[in-house]
Amino acid sequence: MVQKRVVVIGGGFGGLACARSLRRASAEVVLIDRRNFHLFQPLLYQVATGGLSPANIAAPLRCIFRRQRNVRVLMREVVGFDMGKKSVLLDGNEPLDFDYLVLASGSSHHYFGKDEAWSKFAPGLKTIEDATLIRKKVLSAFERAEATKDEALRKKLLTFVIVGGGPTGIELAGSICELAHQTMRNEFRSIDPAKARVILVENSSIILERYHPTLSQKAKEALLSLGAEVWNNTRMTDMGDGYATVLKDGVEERILTDTILWAAGVKASSLGKLLADSLTGTEVDRGGRPITNAFCNVGSREDIFVIGDVANFQDEKGNPLPGVAPVAIQQGEYVGKRISNLLRDKWSDQKFRYWDKGNMATIGRSRAVMESGNMRASGKIAWLAWLFIHILYLARFENRIMVLFQWGWNYITRNRTARLITGSTLHPSRPSETPSKDHHG
Repeated sequence: MVQKRVVVIGGGFGGLACARSLRRASAEVVLIDRRNFHLFQPLLYQVATGGLSPANIAAPLRCIFRRQRNVRVLMREVVGFDMGKKSVLLDGNEPLDFDYLVLASGSSHHYFGKDEAWSKFAPGLKTIEDATLIRKKVLSAFERAEATKDEALRKKLLTFVIVGGGPTGIELAGSICELAHQTMRNEFRSIDPAKARVILVENSSIILERYHPTLSQKAKEALLSLGAEVWNNTRMTDMGDGYATVLKDGVEERILTDTILWAAGVKASSLGKLLADSLTGTEVDRGGRPITNAFCNVGSREDIFVIGDVANFQDEKGNPLPGVAPVAIQQGEYVGKRISNLLRDKWSDQKFRYWDKGNMATIGRSRAVMESGNMRASGKIAWLAWLFIHILYLARFENRIMVLFQWGWNYITRNRTARLITGSTLHPSRPSETPSKDHHG
Protein backbone atom coordinates (compact mmCIF):
# COMPACT_ATOMS: atom_id res chain seq x y z
CA MET A 1 0.00 0.00 0.00
CA VAL A 2 1.36 3.39 -1.06
CA GLN A 3 1.81 5.77 1.87
CA LYS A 4 -0.20 8.98 1.75
CA ARG A 5 1.62 12.30 1.63
CA VAL A 6 0.73 15.47 3.57
CA VAL A 7 2.41 18.63 2.32
CA VAL A 8 2.64 21.50 4.83
CA ILE A 9 3.75 24.85 3.43
CA GLY A 10 5.30 27.16 6.04
CA GLY A 11 7.42 26.52 9.12
CA GLY A 12 5.76 29.15 11.29
CA PHE A 13 3.47 28.57 14.24
CA GLY A 14 0.66 26.97 12.22
CA GLY A 15 2.81 24.73 10.05
CA LEU A 16 4.91 23.63 13.02
CA ALA A 17 1.84 22.74 15.11
CA CYS A 18 0.27 20.84 12.22
CA ALA A 19 3.38 18.77 11.47
CA ARG A 20 3.81 17.95 15.15
CA SER A 21 0.17 16.85 15.41
CA LEU A 22 0.81 14.37 12.59
CA ARG A 23 3.58 12.58 14.52
CA ARG A 24 1.52 9.37 14.90
CA ALA A 25 -0.07 9.53 11.45
CA SER A 26 0.65 6.79 8.95
CA ALA A 27 1.76 9.26 6.29
CA GLU A 28 4.78 11.05 4.91
CA VAL A 29 4.75 14.67 6.05
CA VAL A 30 6.71 17.11 3.88
CA LEU A 31 7.29 20.49 5.51
CA ILE A 32 8.35 23.18 3.01
CA ASP A 33 9.83 26.54 3.93
CA ARG A 34 12.13 29.05 2.24
CA ARG A 35 14.12 29.18 5.50
CA ASN A 36 15.70 26.34 7.41
CA PHE A 37 14.44 27.60 10.76
CA HIS A 38 11.31 28.34 12.75
CA LEU A 39 11.21 31.95 13.95
CA PHE A 40 9.49 33.12 17.13
CA GLN A 41 8.18 36.38 15.66
CA PRO A 42 6.69 37.89 18.88
CA LEU A 43 10.23 38.48 20.17
CA LEU A 44 11.66 39.97 16.98
CA TYR A 45 11.37 43.46 18.46
CA GLN A 46 13.92 42.45 21.11
CA VAL A 47 16.38 41.49 18.39
CA ALA A 48 15.63 44.83 16.70
CA THR A 49 16.52 46.73 19.88
CA GLY A 50 19.55 44.69 20.97
CA GLY A 51 17.96 42.71 23.80
CA LEU A 52 18.32 39.28 22.19
CA SER A 53 20.40 37.71 19.43
CA PRO A 54 18.69 36.11 16.40
CA ALA A 55 19.76 32.62 17.47
CA ASN A 56 17.89 33.08 20.76
CA ILE A 57 14.50 33.11 19.02
CA ALA A 58 15.10 30.82 16.02
CA ALA A 59 15.36 27.05 15.89
CA PRO A 60 16.46 24.88 12.92
CA LEU A 61 13.50 22.95 11.54
CA ARG A 62 15.56 19.80 11.04
CA CYS A 63 16.57 19.91 14.68
CA ILE A 64 12.94 20.30 15.78
CA PHE A 65 11.84 17.25 13.75
CA ARG A 66 14.91 15.05 14.04
CA ARG A 67 13.03 12.53 16.20
CA GLN A 68 9.80 12.67 14.19
CA ARG A 69 10.70 10.15 11.51
CA ASN A 70 7.66 10.74 9.30
CA VAL A 71 8.61 14.39 8.67
CA ARG A 72 10.81 15.45 5.78
CA VAL A 73 11.95 19.09 5.71
CA LEU A 74 12.50 20.78 2.35
CA MET A 75 14.16 24.19 2.09
CA ARG A 76 12.45 25.21 -1.14
CA GLU A 77 10.17 27.93 -2.46
CA VAL A 78 6.60 27.23 -3.58
CA VAL A 79 5.76 29.06 -6.83
CA GLY A 80 2.37 27.63 -7.73
CA PHE A 81 -0.18 24.84 -7.61
CA ASP A 82 -1.55 22.30 -10.09
CA MET A 83 -4.82 21.18 -8.55
CA GLY A 84 -5.69 18.94 -11.48
CA LYS A 85 -2.65 16.79 -10.71
CA LYS A 86 -2.81 17.47 -6.94
CA SER A 87 0.71 18.86 -6.85
CA VAL A 88 2.62 21.80 -5.44
CA LEU A 89 5.02 23.51 -7.83
CA LEU A 90 8.43 24.19 -6.30
CA ASP A 91 11.07 26.61 -7.62
CA GLY A 92 11.96 25.55 -11.15
CA ASN A 93 8.34 24.35 -11.53
CA GLU A 94 9.29 20.99 -10.02
CA PRO A 95 6.04 19.23 -8.98
CA LEU A 96 5.51 17.64 -5.59
CA ASP A 97 2.38 15.52 -5.35
CA PHE A 98 0.17 15.54 -2.28
CA ASP A 99 -2.84 13.74 -0.84
CA TYR A 100 -3.48 16.50 1.70
CA LEU A 101 -2.25 20.07 1.51
CA VAL A 102 -1.92 22.57 4.38
CA LEU A 103 -1.10 26.17 3.52
CA ALA A 104 0.38 28.04 6.49
CA SER A 105 2.63 30.55 4.72
CA GLY A 106 1.92 33.50 7.04
CA SER A 107 1.85 37.19 6.16
CA SER A 108 4.02 40.12 5.11
CA HIS A 109 4.03 43.90 5.57
CA HIS A 110 1.07 45.91 4.33
CA TYR A 111 1.60 49.56 3.41
CA PHE A 112 -1.99 50.14 2.28
CA GLY A 113 -1.25 50.49 -1.41
CA LYS A 114 2.08 52.33 -0.99
CA ASP A 115 4.32 49.29 -0.62
CA GLU A 116 6.85 50.28 -3.26
CA ALA A 117 7.08 53.92 -2.17
CA TRP A 118 7.22 53.45 1.59
CA SER A 119 8.84 50.06 2.22
CA LYS A 120 12.34 51.39 1.48
CA PHE A 121 11.99 54.14 4.10
CA ALA A 122 10.02 52.31 6.81
CA PRO A 123 11.05 48.68 7.36
CA GLY A 124 8.52 46.39 9.02
CA LEU A 125 9.28 43.59 11.45
CA LYS A 126 8.59 40.08 10.13
CA THR A 127 11.98 38.45 9.55
CA ILE A 128 15.44 38.19 11.10
CA GLU A 129 16.71 40.47 8.32
CA ASP A 130 14.06 43.06 9.21
CA ALA A 131 15.11 42.94 12.85
CA THR A 132 18.83 43.32 12.16
CA LEU A 133 18.14 46.14 9.69
CA ILE A 134 16.07 48.00 12.29
CA ARG A 135 18.76 47.40 14.90
CA LYS A 136 21.32 48.84 12.50
CA LYS A 137 19.16 51.90 11.74
CA VAL A 138 18.41 52.64 15.40
CA LEU A 139 21.94 52.16 16.72
CA SER A 140 23.53 53.94 13.75
CA ALA A 141 21.32 56.96 14.39
CA PHE A 142 22.90 57.39 17.84
CA GLU A 143 26.40 56.84 16.45
CA ARG A 144 25.92 59.41 13.70
CA ALA A 145 24.44 61.89 16.16
CA GLU A 146 27.56 61.50 18.29
CA ALA A 147 29.78 62.16 15.27
CA THR A 148 28.11 65.32 13.96
CA LYS A 149 28.38 68.87 15.32
CA ASP A 150 25.28 70.06 13.46
CA GLU A 151 22.58 70.47 16.13
CA ALA A 152 19.72 70.40 13.62
CA LEU A 153 21.03 67.20 12.11
CA ARG A 154 21.59 65.72 15.56
CA LYS A 155 17.99 66.47 16.49
CA LYS A 156 16.79 64.80 13.32
CA LEU A 157 18.91 61.70 13.92
CA LEU A 158 17.57 61.36 17.46
CA THR A 159 13.94 61.41 16.32
CA PHE A 160 12.33 57.99 15.86
CA VAL A 161 8.87 57.49 14.37
CA ILE A 162 6.95 54.23 14.81
CA VAL A 163 3.80 53.82 12.72
CA GLY A 164 1.10 51.66 14.30
CA GLY A 165 -0.19 51.41 17.86
CA GLY A 166 -0.65 47.64 18.04
CA PRO A 167 1.49 45.30 20.18
CA THR A 168 4.51 45.48 17.84
CA GLY A 169 4.39 49.28 17.73
CA ILE A 170 4.21 49.79 21.48
CA GLU A 171 6.86 47.14 22.11
CA LEU A 172 9.26 48.87 19.70
CA ALA A 173 8.49 52.30 21.17
CA GLY A 174 9.00 51.12 24.74
CA SER A 175 12.24 49.31 23.92
CA ILE A 176 13.77 52.28 22.07
CA CYS A 177 12.86 54.53 25.01
CA GLU A 178 14.57 52.15 27.45
CA LEU A 179 17.56 51.91 25.13
CA ALA A 180 17.93 55.70 25.09
CA HIS A 181 17.09 56.48 28.71
CA GLN A 182 18.66 53.51 30.51
CA THR A 183 20.94 51.23 28.48
CA MET A 184 22.97 53.94 26.75
CA ARG A 185 23.30 56.24 29.75
CA ASN A 186 26.87 57.58 30.12
CA GLU A 187 28.05 55.82 26.95
CA PHE A 188 28.34 58.91 24.71
CA ARG A 189 30.38 62.09 25.14
CA SER A 190 28.79 64.55 22.70
CA ILE A 191 25.10 63.63 23.00
CA ASP A 192 22.62 62.74 25.71
CA PRO A 193 20.71 59.69 24.38
CA ALA A 194 17.86 60.47 26.78
CA LYS A 195 17.01 63.49 24.61
CA ALA A 196 15.88 61.18 21.81
CA ARG A 197 12.27 61.62 20.67
CA VAL A 198 10.23 58.47 20.17
CA ILE A 199 6.93 59.24 18.43
CA LEU A 200 4.26 56.54 18.14
CA VAL A 201 1.76 57.36 15.37
CA GLU A 202 -1.67 55.71 15.54
CA ASN A 203 -4.62 56.44 13.28
CA SER A 204 -7.32 55.55 15.83
CA SER A 205 -8.22 57.36 19.04
CA ILE A 206 -6.56 54.70 21.23
CA ILE A 207 -3.61 52.35 21.02
CA LEU A 208 -4.10 48.57 21.34
CA GLU A 209 -7.57 48.76 19.81
CA ARG A 210 -8.31 45.06 20.42
CA TYR A 211 -7.80 45.47 24.16
CA HIS A 212 -10.17 46.75 26.83
CA PRO A 213 -10.10 50.59 26.92
CA THR A 214 -8.70 50.64 30.47
CA LEU A 215 -5.70 48.55 29.37
CA SER A 216 -5.20 50.72 26.29
CA GLN A 217 -5.05 53.75 28.57
CA LYS A 218 -2.62 52.05 30.95
CA ALA A 219 -0.37 51.12 28.03
CA LYS A 220 -0.41 54.73 26.86
CA GLU A 221 0.45 55.97 30.35
CA ALA A 222 3.32 53.48 30.54
CA LEU A 223 4.72 54.72 27.22
CA LEU A 224 4.44 58.34 28.32
CA SER A 225 6.25 57.53 31.57
CA LEU A 226 9.10 56.07 29.50
CA GLY A 227 9.37 59.32 27.56
CA ALA A 228 7.55 58.35 24.35
CA GLU A 229 5.11 60.63 22.55
CA VAL A 230 1.81 58.97 21.61
CA TRP A 231 0.05 60.67 18.70
CA ASN A 232 -3.49 59.33 18.39
CA ASN A 233 -5.86 60.34 15.58
CA THR A 234 -2.77 60.68 13.42
CA ARG A 235 -2.39 59.23 9.93
CA MET A 236 0.79 58.83 7.92
CA THR A 237 0.34 60.61 4.59
CA ASP A 238 3.83 60.68 3.12
CA MET A 239 7.41 59.76 3.84
CA GLY A 240 10.76 60.04 2.16
CA ASP A 241 14.49 60.21 2.78
CA GLY A 242 14.73 62.14 6.04
CA TYR A 243 11.10 63.01 6.75
CA ALA A 244 7.63 61.74 7.58
CA THR A 245 4.44 63.70 6.96
CA VAL A 246 1.38 63.01 9.11
CA LEU A 247 -2.15 64.32 9.41
CA LYS A 248 -2.62 64.94 13.13
CA ASP A 249 -6.16 65.88 14.22
CA GLY A 250 -6.73 67.16 10.69
CA VAL A 251 -3.55 69.27 10.60
CA GLU A 252 -0.64 68.27 8.39
CA GLU A 253 2.72 68.13 10.13
CA ARG A 254 6.18 67.16 8.93
CA ILE A 255 8.64 65.35 11.18
CA LEU A 256 12.33 65.39 10.30
CA THR A 257 13.66 61.93 11.03
CA ASP A 258 15.99 59.33 9.57
CA THR A 259 14.32 56.39 11.31
CA ILE A 260 10.73 55.38 10.50
CA LEU A 261 9.58 51.92 11.60
CA TRP A 262 6.44 50.26 10.26
CA ALA A 263 4.08 48.34 12.56
CA ALA A 264 0.76 49.38 11.08
CA GLY A 265 -0.49 46.45 9.06
CA VAL A 266 0.09 43.05 7.51
CA LYS A 267 -1.20 41.28 4.43
CA ALA A 268 -1.47 37.61 3.60
CA SER A 269 1.28 35.73 1.83
CA SER A 270 0.85 35.83 -1.96
CA LEU A 271 0.48 32.04 -1.93
CA GLY A 272 -3.04 32.47 -0.57
CA LYS A 273 -4.19 34.18 -3.75
CA LEU A 274 -2.23 31.73 -5.91
CA LEU A 275 -4.01 28.84 -4.22
CA ALA A 276 -7.42 30.49 -4.55
CA ASP A 277 -6.83 31.18 -8.25
CA SER A 278 -6.06 27.51 -8.83
CA LEU A 279 -9.35 26.41 -7.24
CA THR A 280 -12.79 27.17 -8.63
CA GLY A 281 -15.28 28.62 -6.17
CA THR A 282 -12.70 29.89 -3.69
CA GLU A 283 -13.23 33.42 -2.43
CA VAL A 284 -10.54 35.74 -1.08
CA ASP A 285 -10.95 38.84 1.06
CA ARG A 286 -9.47 42.27 0.33
CA GLY A 287 -6.18 41.20 1.91
CA GLY A 288 -5.84 38.22 -0.43
CA ARG A 289 -6.73 35.63 2.21
CA PRO A 290 -8.78 32.62 1.09
CA ILE A 291 -12.06 32.36 3.01
CA THR A 292 -12.22 28.98 4.74
CA ASN A 293 -15.13 26.94 6.05
CA ALA A 294 -15.61 25.70 9.61
CA PHE A 295 -13.16 22.82 8.97
CA CYS A 296 -10.39 25.15 7.70
CA ASN A 297 -10.97 23.91 4.13
CA VAL A 298 -11.21 26.14 1.06
CA GLY A 299 -13.75 25.85 -1.72
CA SER A 300 -15.27 22.39 -1.85
CA ARG A 301 -11.96 20.61 -1.26
CA GLU A 302 -11.77 18.47 1.86
CA ASP A 303 -8.11 17.71 1.18
CA ILE A 304 -6.88 21.33 1.19
CA PHE A 305 -6.55 23.41 4.38
CA VAL A 306 -5.52 27.03 4.93
CA ILE A 307 -4.55 28.19 8.42
CA GLY A 308 -2.97 31.06 10.34
CA ASP A 309 -2.35 34.56 8.98
CA VAL A 310 -2.95 33.51 5.38
CA ALA A 311 -6.53 32.34 6.13
CA ASN A 312 -9.78 34.22 6.64
CA PHE A 313 -11.56 32.03 9.17
CA GLN A 314 -14.71 33.66 10.48
CA ASP A 315 -16.06 33.09 13.97
CA GLU A 316 -19.73 32.62 14.93
CA LYS A 317 -20.32 36.36 14.57
CA GLY A 318 -18.80 36.48 11.09
CA ASN A 319 -15.60 38.25 12.22
CA PRO A 320 -12.25 36.98 10.89
CA LEU A 321 -9.96 35.57 13.57
CA PRO A 322 -6.94 37.80 14.28
CA GLY A 323 -3.55 37.00 12.80
CA VAL A 324 -1.87 36.01 16.06
CA ALA A 325 0.21 33.01 17.08
CA PRO A 326 -2.44 31.28 19.27
CA VAL A 327 -4.89 31.15 16.34
CA ALA A 328 -2.29 29.59 14.04
CA ILE A 329 -1.19 27.09 16.69
CA GLN A 330 -4.72 25.95 17.50
CA GLN A 331 -5.65 25.68 13.82
CA GLY A 332 -2.46 23.72 13.12
CA GLU A 333 -3.21 21.25 15.90
CA TYR A 334 -6.83 20.90 14.76
CA VAL A 335 -5.92 20.30 11.10
CA GLY A 336 -3.18 17.82 12.04
CA LYS A 337 -5.64 15.77 14.10
CA ARG A 338 -8.30 16.03 11.41
CA ILE A 339 -5.96 14.73 8.71
CA SER A 340 -4.87 11.91 11.03
CA ASN A 341 -8.52 10.88 11.37
CA LEU A 342 -9.15 11.14 7.62
CA LEU A 343 -6.12 8.93 6.97
CA ARG A 344 -7.82 6.30 9.15
CA ASP A 345 -11.15 6.83 7.35
CA LYS A 346 -12.62 8.33 10.50
CA TRP A 347 -14.87 11.20 9.44
CA SER A 348 -15.69 13.77 12.09
CA ASP A 349 -18.11 16.68 11.97
CA GLN A 350 -16.22 18.51 14.73
CA LYS A 351 -15.65 22.08 13.56
CA PHE A 352 -12.73 24.27 14.55
CA ARG A 353 -13.39 26.39 17.62
CA TYR A 354 -10.89 29.00 18.67
CA TRP A 355 -10.28 29.23 22.39
CA ASP A 356 -9.34 32.84 23.01
CA LYS A 357 -7.02 32.70 26.01
CA GLY A 358 -6.62 36.48 25.99
CA ASN A 359 -4.19 39.15 24.85
CA MET A 360 -0.97 40.50 26.25
CA ALA A 361 1.59 43.10 25.28
CA THR A 362 4.71 44.41 26.97
CA ILE A 363 5.75 48.05 27.05
CA GLY A 364 9.07 47.68 28.80
CA ARG A 365 10.76 46.60 32.01
CA SER A 366 8.06 45.54 34.51
CA ARG A 367 5.41 47.13 32.29
CA ALA A 368 2.80 45.10 30.41
CA VAL A 369 -0.93 44.66 29.96
CA MET A 370 -2.93 41.45 29.70
CA GLU A 371 -6.53 40.29 29.59
CA SER A 372 -8.25 36.92 29.60
CA GLY A 373 -12.03 36.90 29.67
CA ASN A 374 -13.08 39.31 32.40
CA MET A 375 -9.65 39.22 34.05
CA ARG A 376 -7.38 42.18 33.35
CA ALA A 377 -3.97 43.07 34.73
CA SER A 378 -1.21 45.57 34.13
CA GLY A 379 2.21 46.38 35.52
CA LYS A 380 4.61 43.82 36.96
CA ILE A 381 2.09 40.97 37.31
CA ALA A 382 1.16 41.22 33.64
CA TRP A 383 4.84 41.52 32.74
CA LEU A 384 5.76 38.32 34.62
CA ALA A 385 2.85 36.50 32.97
CA TRP A 386 4.07 37.77 29.59
CA LEU A 387 7.59 36.45 30.31
CA PHE A 388 6.28 33.02 31.34
CA ILE A 389 3.99 32.59 28.32
CA HIS A 390 6.64 33.64 25.82
CA ILE A 391 9.25 31.33 27.35
CA LEU A 392 6.70 28.49 27.17
CA TYR A 393 5.97 29.02 23.47
CA LEU A 394 9.60 28.94 22.32
CA ALA A 395 10.19 25.92 20.09
CA ARG A 396 13.14 24.28 21.86
CA PHE A 397 14.32 23.86 25.44
CA GLU A 398 17.70 25.36 24.50
CA ASN A 399 15.99 28.56 23.31
CA ARG A 400 14.04 28.81 26.56
CA ILE A 401 17.20 28.55 28.64
CA MET A 402 19.10 31.08 26.49
CA VAL A 403 16.27 33.63 26.52
CA LEU A 404 15.61 33.18 30.24
CA PHE A 405 19.29 33.73 31.05
CA GLN A 406 19.55 36.74 28.71
CA TRP A 407 16.42 38.35 30.14
CA GLY A 408 17.66 37.81 33.68
CA TRP A 409 21.02 39.40 32.88
CA ASN A 410 19.38 42.31 31.05
CA TYR A 411 17.02 42.89 33.97
CA ILE A 412 19.82 42.97 36.54
CA THR A 413 22.23 45.10 34.54
CA ARG A 414 19.72 47.12 32.47
CA ASN A 415 21.99 46.31 29.56
CA ARG A 416 21.30 44.99 26.06
CA THR A 417 24.28 42.90 25.05
CA ALA A 418 23.26 42.29 21.41
CA ARG A 419 23.72 45.92 20.31
CA LEU A 420 25.70 45.10 17.20
CA ILE A 421 25.72 47.15 14.01
CA THR A 422 26.32 44.63 11.24
CA GLY A 423 26.63 45.01 7.49
CA SER A 424 27.97 48.07 5.70
CA THR A 425 28.30 51.07 7.99
CA LEU A 426 26.46 54.33 7.41
CA HIS A 427 28.79 57.29 6.87
CA PRO A 428 27.84 60.16 9.19
CA SER A 429 28.22 62.83 6.54
CA ARG A 430 26.21 61.45 3.65
CA PRO A 431 24.45 64.23 1.66
CA SER A 432 20.93 63.03 2.45
CA GLU A 433 21.49 63.85 6.10
CA THR A 434 21.62 67.58 5.51
CA PRO A 435 18.48 68.84 7.26
CA SER A 436 15.99 71.04 5.46
CA LYS A 437 14.49 74.17 6.97
CA ASP A 438 11.21 72.47 7.87
CA HIS A 439 10.39 72.49 11.57
CA HIS A 440 10.26 69.39 13.71
CA GLY A 441 6.77 68.04 14.36
